[in-house]
Amino acid sequence: MIKIIKLIIEEHREFRSQIMMLAKSDLIATYRGAALGWAWAFVKPIIHLAVFWFAFTVGLRHGKPVNGFPYLLWLMAGFLPWFYMRDMITGGASCIRKYKHLVTKIKFPISIIPTFTSISNFAVHIAITTVTIIVFCLFGKFPDIYYLQIPFYMLLMFVFYEAWSLFAGMLSSVSVDFLNLVKSFVQALFWMSGVIYNVDKIHNPTVRVILKFNPITVISGGYRKAFIYKEWFWEDKVELLGYTTTFTVVFLLALWAYSKLRKEIPDVL
Repeated sequence: MIKIIKLIIEEHREFRSQIMMLAKSDLIATYRGAALGWAWAFVKPIIHLAVFWFAFTVGLRHGKPVNGFPYLLWLMAGFLPWFYMRDMITGGASCIRKYKHLVTKIKFPISIIPTFTSISNFAVHIAITTVTIIVFCLFGKFPDIYYLQIPFYMLLMFVFYEAWSLFAGMLSSVSVDFLNLVKSFVQALFWMSGVIYNVDKIHNPTVRVILKFNPITVISGGYRKAFIYKEWFWEDKVELLGYTTTFTVVFLLALWAYSKLRKEIPDVL
């Protein structure tokens, strides 16, 4: 395992300039050809939020203020990391297939592909985060010391989905069935995570603990801690244990997949 980690680090060091160049290219290609162009990075999240706000506030009449914040802001805080995570769950799993020409036509390290894909999506996430903070300010909710946690949760999110993309991307390269399975589970993951509800209010303690081993729940809840609840990340030990455990498993699986499949993938693709 140590040998594989050193290999991945060395590949990233050697190709560090290409990583940023390819991330920029991936970002441009995502919105190229669309009439609204870059605006789609904001239009899709706005539509998503508007639908859920209408459903819960107008339709179900459950959209009450949370901790003194309008329900819309509570929704925004939880949805903010979800858009990145959603794109990385499916985009990470398909990234090596998407850029198979880098693997089959030139000698390019496979471990680099998930990295520049993640950076590309992360740039959009930073832009949406900036807009979200501006919206909070327009509602009179200005940044405070708890906002210092946002970069921390960004880091947790980035490293987890970097590991996920390497693992899932490798497996999806040798099995289309795995890629289809991942795509079919995205909606299930959304509803089984704390994106639109507070996990701490679930009465069943076993279910509550299990959900806190879901990184989506931990990160979405972490953003709400910074924006809404004004709590520190170290206050919930179960969440920290859950994230650390799940990340360790995915990280080890990524290393295993890379050690076993990196030489076979060019032939398979």
